[in-house]
Amino acid sequence: MKERVKQFITYFSKNMPEAKTELDYSNAFELTVAVILSAQCTDKRVNIITKKLFKEIPTAEVMAVSSVDVIFDFIKSCTYPRNKAKHLSAMARMLMKDFEGKIPANLEDLQKLPGVGRKTANVVGSVYFDIPAMPVDTHVFRVSERIGLTTNAKNPLQAELQLLKIFPKNKLNIAHHWLILHGRYICKARKPDCINCGITKICKYFSK
Repeated sequence: MKERVKQFITYFSKNMPEAKTELDYSNAFELTVAVILSAQCTDKRVNIITKKLFKEIPTAEVMAVSSVDVIFDFIKSCTYPRNKAKHLSAMARMLMKDFEGKIPANLEDLQKLPGVGRKTANVVGSVYFDIPAMPVDTHVFRVSERIGLTTNAKNPLQAELQLLKIFPKNKLNIAHHWLILHGRYICKARKPDCINCGITKICKYFSK
């Protein structure tokens, strides 16, 4: 496992040194909204939605006084828009009431926000506040199991805890993006593109 992790880091450090989120944002509030919207929705679609949304509803203060229906109208082309509109409205109101309108800079408080679960908190914490974390989405879950970085993880939490143990703390945040981007463009769910993969020699899936 140590050798697999070492070669994984070496390969991606060389071939994807600037890996980062593909969501568009300019502050912590925008990132949090975008990550909430991105659940089971593509980053590309979210970026189209938020471009218009943030022109009209740029802050937690404005969102807190916007109706759920107004928010819904902006986000209706994403998955589960009614639920997400309710979450965003409640989140903004909590930010104004309990956090002076600012996104909290720690994982514990982030998870208190409506619509923000462990994965979303980890994404915002790692991407915006540089807190070492390993958010596990479907790409990370699938790719880490295929490569052999996790073993028999039954759910995202189990995968997260395994990955936290094997990656150096200072590589966790970028490793999260490596796994996502590799899953999005090479190690796809239905048909992994093994021919164009640079880490087949350390991959358990490929060796089988």
